[in-house]
Amino acid sequence: MTNVPLPANEPNKTYAPGAPERADLEQKLDELVSQSPVEIHGTFGDERRPGTGADRLDVTMPSDHAHVLGVVQQASAADTQQAIAGALEAGRSWAALPFDERAAVMLRAADLIAGPYRATMNAATMLGQGKTVQQAEIDSACELIDFLRFNVAYAQQIYAEQPQSSPGVWNRMEYRPLEGFVYAITPFNFTAIAGNLPTAPALMGNPVIWKPALTQSLAAHYFLDVLAEAGMPPGVINMVPGHGSEVSEVALASPDLAGIHFTGSTRVFQGLWKEIGQNIEKYRGYPRLVGETGGKDFVLAHPSADPASLVTALVRGAFEYSGQKCSAASRAYLPASLWKKIRTDLIEQTEALSVGDVRDLSNFTSAVIDKRAFDKLSKVIDTVQQSAGTDVLAGGTYDGEQGWYVRPTIVQSDDPHNDIFVTEYFGPILGVYVYEDDQWDKVLDLVDTTATYALTGSIFATDRVAVEQAGRALRHAAGNFYVNDKPTGAVVGQQPFGGARASGTNDKAGSMWNLIRWASPRAIKETFVPPTSTAYPHMG
Repeated sequence: MTNVPLPANEPNKTYAPGAPERADLEQKLDELVSQSPVEIHGTFGDERRPGTGADRLDVTMPSDHAHVLGVVQQASAADTQQAIAGALEAGRSWAALPFDERAAVMLRAADLIAGPYRATMNAATMLGQGKTVQQAEIDSACELIDFLRFNVAYAQQIYAEQPQSSPGVWNRMEYRPLEGFVYAITPFNFTAIAGNLPTAPALMGNPVIWKPALTQSLAAHYFLDVLAEAGMPPGVINMVPGHGSEVSEVALASPDLAGIHFTGSTRVFQGLWKEIGQNIEKYRGYPRLVGETGGKDFVLAHPSADPASLVTALVRGAFEYSGQKCSAASRAYLPASLWKKIRTDLIEQTEALSVGDVRDLSNFTSAVIDKRAFDKLSKVIDTVQQSAGTDVLAGGTYDGEQGWYVRPTIVQSDDPHNDIFVTEYFGPILGVYVYEDDQWDKVLDLVDTTATYALTGSIFATDRVAVEQAGRALRHAAGNFYVNDKPTGAVVGQQPFGGARASGTNDKAGSMWNLIRWASPRAIKETFVPPTSTAYPHMG
């Protein structure tokens, strides 16, 4: 047994004016823009090349949607079949490698991102996914680095978990990879998630078919460069770009499908689950299904809450990255006495937020990811502005002429079952419900039962009895529960992330509980001197 390097969270760089990392980033932003469009290639076994599908898909800049950053040739069914065959072939030698060798690839990838690739990963995430420098730094640099480093340490803890042995017997537990390949389906909004979902199963010895979101594929393209330079053998992680339905049709029909590692919409994950259920007799084993599928995350304030910290949490929690986080605050329950104190300040701070191109580092947030998101959010805003019983307090405007811009928007409603408290919009829209101070018990039930999700939530209170009451009443309402903090910003190694109900399987990304899902334990018993007689003492 060796000792892996002790992981520590990667420090966030500030990118303040005059900081050296700021100059490096600005240079890289200019470089990627001037070099665009790049050809984004998939990996199919030992080949890295364009797909052979019929469609060429543009990857555009959300804040300047006329600018094409990259072009993806969609993968065909034949490409996916080649990727699966290559994965199964590469998987045999990858699984046979000692753990230390697989771990070394991940640790080297982490150091490459922390050093020479940091500006590239951040710039690609900013341009392709519309993230500000702050949001990119905590995602495509720090969180991705943390996933790679902490997963190695967690995997070693799993391997070290061994059974007791009795006299004359040696018991061991072998943690095998699954039998087949893992299908990783990753979202647009976090480069770290897109990197973790394929590498976590790979660390445990599994080959992977990786389907990234089209709108994240620029950063995914550069992450492939990192993995190759880190020593990842060809065929272990196969990036198959294009439309998910065509890739999934082939992957889910394969008898060698061993698991799905998914982050995305509840609807898509439930569809995958149904299809696997219909195909269950075709598979060599029961596929492992791990999914994180969104949320309708809450902020609940008690009358004892501190006003200033609550306003900051609402603004940051709801509007950072334009609310395009599965953990973003999207419904707030505020007592009437406190609402009187913070209403004006909350509205003014929201209206003052700067929204613009990510290359202007003074902006707080930028455009939403694409036209489909823009059209959906525009329709929501139009609906609430025309609906009786809702009041748009801040924002409520949008402009798609140059970029997909939606202003941070606050909507108040006196109906706690209004759609703004129920439906996940995945955008910069915060619903506010004001309750009477003496209705604390009733509002706890409202928070718990109004939405079908259970991902993140937070309670603001200085009254410890209220904190305890909320924690108990909302025990199943959030897999990540925050006290006097916004419901976003989980840190690897500190707050393992995931939720239940319609929010997923709660397998906690960035923890040993996630990694164990990608191992198939085998118990081994060795008897040093086996018995040679069939008789037992009681037979004498």
